[in-house]
Amino acid sequence: MKLLSLLAFFVLFISPSFSQTADSVVIQAIVKEAMENSQLEKLAHELLDKIGPRLVGTPQMQQANDWAVDKYKSWQIPARNEKWGEWRGWERGVSHIDMVSPRVRTLEGTQLAWCPSTGGKAVVAEVIILPDLADSIAFQQWLPAAKGKFVMISMMQPTGRPDYNWQEFARKESFDKLKQERTDQTAAWQKRISKTGYTARTLPGALEKAGAAGVLTSNWSQGFGVDKIFGANTTKIPTVDIALEDYGLLYRLVESNDHPRLSILTDSKERGMVPTYNTIAELKGSEKPDEYVMLSAHFDSWDGASGATDNGTGTLTMMEAMRILHKVVPRPKRTILVGHWGSEEEGLNGSRAFVEDHPEIVKNLQALFNQDNGTGRVVNLSGQGFAHAGEYLTRWLAKVPDSVRIPVKTTFPGMPGGGGSDFASFVAAGAPGFSLSSLNWSYGSYTWHTNRDTYDKIVFDDLRNNVILAAVMAYMASQDPEKTSREKSTLPANPRTGQPGTWPAQTPPIRKGGVTP
Repeated sequence: MKLLSLLAFFVLFISPSFSQTADSVVIQAIVKEAMENSQLEKLAHELLDKIGPRLVGTPQMQQANDWAVDKYKSWQIPARNEKWGEWRGWERGVSHIDMVSPRVRTLEGTQLAWCPSTGGKAVVAEVIILPDLADSIAFQQWLPAAKGKFVMISMMQPTGRPDYNWQEFARKESFDKLKQERTDQTAAWQKRISKTGYTARTLPGALEKAGAAGVLTSNWSQGFGVDKIFGANTTKIPTVDIALEDYGLLYRLVESNDHPRLSILTDSKERGMVPTYNTIAELKGSEKPDEYVMLSAHFDSWDGASGATDNGTGTLTMMEAMRILHKVVPRPKRTILVGHWGSEEEGLNGSRAFVEDHPEIVKNLQALFNQDNGTGRVVNLSGQGFAHAGEYLTRWLAKVPDSVRIPVKTTFPGMPGGGGSDFASFVAAGAPGFSLSSLNWSYGSYTWHTNRDTYDKIVFDDLRNNVILAAVMAYMASQDPEKTSREKSTLPANPRTGQPGTWPAQTPPIRKGGVTP
């Protein structure tokens, strides 16, 4: 009997077939938990509705860091906030934008991030359009006319309908005419700005110095009611982004000499330099605790909306994956970490600082999986230029359920870097970091950095798909008996110079920063 027991133990616990069976059991448990006990909607409500946008340097960013640590600890997962540097602190207040003449209308718009307040009272002034002048000398001569005025510095769009409306309903010649008009108007407006001697970025400062009451912009994203919302470039007067429809109304009233007047109140607060953090959580490895697998997503956002798809969805995916892994595999072979990075939007600052601060983790990183481009199902995975990435990524992907795996297109060895997200910080340091790239869902034109990036844009079924993928890939990477190779593929020559391709270099993080829209 003892011999039979030993044989049974050997068959079950030592043989390769059992390893395959054990993996299948774990993966089935991951899928079951993800589909039947999902916490995504609850987490999304707490993060996006209650806390809201997470602009670096704001109280909401710190609140989100603390919320994530508390949430992980409620799941019995060790977590911490790790300081990476400092940033200009700023807190958004209310924005009231009202047209008071020639009639009364409350306008849709918002104060831009890091924009100064109006000092507790509304500023009332006439609206004018940046004129089309001959050159920078003529602009300097005109500048005194901007004193005490709200100056419009964005082009008025020729249509407020997205192109897909025109494609579906308009005659071809009408759509072609519109596109040509828009191209011509855009070029003419860019020339108008360049003739001032300034750029779109530096022009607000010149208007501020001349005594303008404020700067009005409209950065339409070619979707219904959708504007890109970035940071302001003024330090004393308000910069306000106004939605296309209301911006067009003001523009036409100025053109017809109806002298529209606005009342603008912006109630923000400067907070000085404040500490900024990454949030890190950990499942300690049982056999190789000093080797690491990482899940990764940036935590910060722009604050025109609530940062739902950029990058609330990536954040929620990785939090849920960690929750499930802890429940199903509390002691993986390798340590599994998750990094929720601060200040990705200003230059990957949080992840770059982590790479600099933790060489021991970077050196022993088995793989990192990052998600940062919207709410859709993951459909692309590149080897990022690592010569043997196809071998181990394919091996791990084979364990992912067919419904999740089959739509994923792989590219091996791929090219290093790219994508402008936090995995690039690790790739630049020679570590195998990979991007889980997802379906578009009109991300670029509808939610990315816009005033419509809100909870209701999330497709939760697609997020559950991504949770399963991230959790299974992290599990397989943690259990793999082989350590991943870091051998780099030979990059193709630069087609313009003929010189050999080069891998991206790691640049030092910005430890102390201001505004970088």
